[in-house]
Amino acid sequence: MAQQKYDLVQPIKLPRYKIEDFLRCSRCFYLDMKYGIQHPFGPSFSLNLAVDQLLKNEFNILRKRQEPHELMKKYGIDAVPYNNTELFDKWTNNRFGIQFLHKDTNFLVTGVPDDIWVNPKGEFYIVDYKSTSTTKPISLEDEYKQGYKKQVEIYQWIFRKNDFKVSDTAYFVFANAIKEGDMFDGKLEFEMSIIEHKGDDSWVEPTLFDIQKCLASDTPPVSSPDCEYCNYVKMVGLSAFKYKPRKNRKK
Repeated sequence: MAQQKYDLVQPIKLPRYKIEDFLRCSRCFYLDMKYGIQHPFGPSFSLNLAVDQLLKNEFNILRKRQEPHELMKKYGIDAVPYNNTELFDKWTNNRFGIQFLHKDTNFLVTGVPDDIWVNPKGEFYIVDYKSTSTTKPISLEDEYKQGYKKQVEIYQWIFRKNDFKVSDTAYFVFANAIKEGDMFDGKLEFEMSIIEHKGDDSWVEPTLFDIQKCLASDTPPVSSPDCEYCNYVKMVGLSAFKYKPRKNRKK
């Protein structure tokens, strides 16, 4: 099976979510990066995206005024939304984001945070918006939410590498849609909350070296035992398919 070369001069773009893919299943990551074999895409979460945009609109008003949100006051967060419009608009744009070239691996690590708050000491708080609908208490302890923590820790690492002062504290703004009520009346009501997370980005750089080693291999790594996609592929016998590698990038 022919291999894609990854020792090219041009940096390899490595978005935040690709790092998370590697952590979930290195085999799926390998087949995606080297052969372009991606998981089937499900429908986009349009309601979640709408909530994200409405939150951004609301915080942007306060960004211009340099005022904290009432929710920030409620949770005792001494900060205001970051107000450098030129930088902030670039960081939160999916076409750009914030980037850092890790020269030892030649990976251009990228991320697109939802928001940045800044405290009186000039430290950045990485902020992520999340929407859900549950009657359970909002927390970060669910198994599937562990990826949320990795997400903001990658952002913390990238901002630090760009020489910004970044607090270990990150915040998740949760919008929880309320299911109770007699009438829908074409409106969703949300209960808003903020969850704090103390980040630790010390795992990020070692993971980049692990990814480099993975991609340099001539054979795919073994599947993660918890990977539902790999288990499905094994079950239906798709592992016998011949994969065509990606075309080499031009030097």
